[in-house]
Amino acid sequence: MNVLVIGGGGREHALCWALDRSASVHEVYVAPGNAGTLDQARPLDLDVTDSEAVAAACARHGIDLVVVGPEAPLVAGLADDLRAKGIAVCGPGRAAAQLEGSKTFTKELCARAGIPTARFESFDDRAAARAYVQAQGAPIVVKADGLAGGKGVVVAQSVDAALAAVDGCFDKPGARVVIEECLTGPEASYFALCDGETVLELGTAQDHKRVGEGDTGPNTGGMGAFSPAVVLTPALKQRVHDEIVAPTVRALKDAGTPFVGILYAGLMLTEDGPKLIEYNVRLGDPEAQALLVRLESDLGALLMAAARGRLAGHTVALAPQSALCVVMAAKGYPGAVETGTPIAGITAAEAEGATVFHAATLRTADGTLHAMGGRVLGVTALGADLAEARRLAYQSVDRIDWPAGFCRRDIGAAAAGEGGAT
Repeated sequence: MNVLVIGGGGREHALCWALDRSASVHEVYVAPGNAGTLDQARPLDLDVTDSEAVAAACARHGIDLVVVGPEAPLVAGLADDLRAKGIAVCGPGRAAAQLEGSKTFTKELCARAGIPTARFESFDDRAAARAYVQAQGAPIVVKADGLAGGKGVVVAQSVDAALAAVDGCFDKPGARVVIEECLTGPEASYFALCDGETVLELGTAQDHKRVGEGDTGPNTGGMGAFSPAVVLTPALKQRVHDEIVAPTVRALKDAGTPFVGILYAGLMLTEDGPKLIEYNVRLGDPEAQALLVRLESDLGALLMAAARGRLAGHTVALAPQSALCVVMAAKGYPGAVETGTPIAGITAAEAEGATVFHAATLRTADGTLHAMGGRVLGVTALGADLAEARRLAYQSVDRIDWPAGFCRRDIGAAAAGEGGAT
């Protein structure tokens, strides 16, 4: 079959890479892609917010399956529009995508279905939200209700910090904010592939959101990740399936808005058991890079089975090894960054045993690779254990010549028994 991947980041490069390795896939297309995806996929010059243009491209190129990488097109209803034209899509429709599009929607669904999560209140009034913060005290968590690129969460250690976060949310017109109790414990990510009814575990990961070593500084879209999540034992994974993910999928089916695609549960492993922090309705980035290099199953066949409602009977095979992804970002990230800076050494890095996934790159006519965003590369290695994966990944990072970039040096260190942040 022919597959079209929507998106142009590191997650989408990893999807193209895995689909290119799938026996069921004849050709991979990508829109818009980046300099890295050119090695596995044919780029299409498409406005991916224009569903008519995407559908026309599918007809023109004989696309059998569309895989939507980022959340924004899903929340906007791209999957609905394509399905209405008879095109198979791995990705939820607009209604089910509200799991990520609205934190209030998700929290209210959890309350109805008895899914364990933090106590919360939702506000569309600044004064009421501020009063609630002052009544509850700190630490407390403030979340922008809508899409925020993984950066709309403030874990406030003081009331003043929480009030500032509330004010920041309400600086935008039509804002809503969710305020939650502050849970404690290790964090982990659980990924499931769903066809509206069947839920199939796709794998687990742990990521590092803070920009600085030791998990310091502001939240980012992710500075690195490793898979599997060492803190998610088989017993805990079963609880996540039984108590969190399966009831969510069942509730959406019962509401007439079945979830089709990849469901990403961000978890806190509290003393009372796993609790849902939030949902994403697609693979994470950089978690996808670490997870997909471990995948031994045919990704194309799995995603098509989900899109067609035929996941029952399928299984997911993952390599027993560990994988680790180190994100290389432009200096200044997550703030303002300089774009267009040259990068060299990718071939040398991959010769050390890693796969370098591109997130925001452009190759000019003279063959030079340039950084074109904040998070730019995901250097990913597979090792016999997490310590070896770390060694191989950083060995490859050190071969990349990019003076305008930086990375954290402690990704996965604590989990590997080497100290540092978990």
